[in-house]
Amino acid sequence: MKVLIVDDHEVVRMGLRALLEKQDGLQIIGEAGTAAEAVDMALSSKPDVVLMDVRLPDESGVEACRKIRSKNPDIHVLMLTSYSNDEAIFAAIMAGASGYLLKQTDAGQLYHAIAATRRGESILDFTASKSIVERVKAISEGASARGVDSLTPREMEILTLIADGLTNQEIADRVCLSEKTVRNYVSSLLLKLGMAHRTQAAVYYLKRKGYQEE
Repeated sequence: MKVLIVDDHEVVRMGLRALLEKQDGLQIIGEAGTAAEAVDMALSSKPDVVLMDVRLPDESGVEACRKIRSKNPDIHVLMLTSYSNDEAIFAAIMAGASGYLLKQTDAGQLYHAIAATRRGESILDFTASKSIVERVKAISEGASARGVDSLTPREMEILTLIADGLTNQEIADRVCLSEKTVRNYVSSLLLKLGMAHRTQAAVYYLKRKGYQEE
């Protein structure tokens, strides 16, 4: 398993590397201290898993996760945090993260979490509140049961514009919202549809539209 470590503290990166390099079958292919470095390194080196700190100096780890996953959904992201914050955790999951762990976890647990993330499994630290699990479960069940019917009118509007080939900024200009708000809508509708990339959502929408017009 190829792993990229992302944390703004060099000491933390060194500690994670020292712990993980003792594990068989795991290779640390790089370290990044900022969100921009994380995105660039992830897209160029294509790790199996990115261990991503939530708080970074230039941009949040959640936003870095969103950018990595939107460009290459085959790269899995596991968030690391010192604090259990429901909204931050939910935002990370909405951005495409496989889950999150507290930094207090031991080496064995961390290794198993990375391996599970590589297999495509979702990882939530045992301290995650029930509300987070229930929110994600409700969205996932809604997606499997209703498909596009689970989307809000605004999400449906944005899905239509995605299918038209518009970028997030172009969509933001069209619907008079900020680009950040549009990104949040895109993450939400992708999660509801059970998809990792906007291209999948666009193809799904166009196929569904074609069936309805026949």
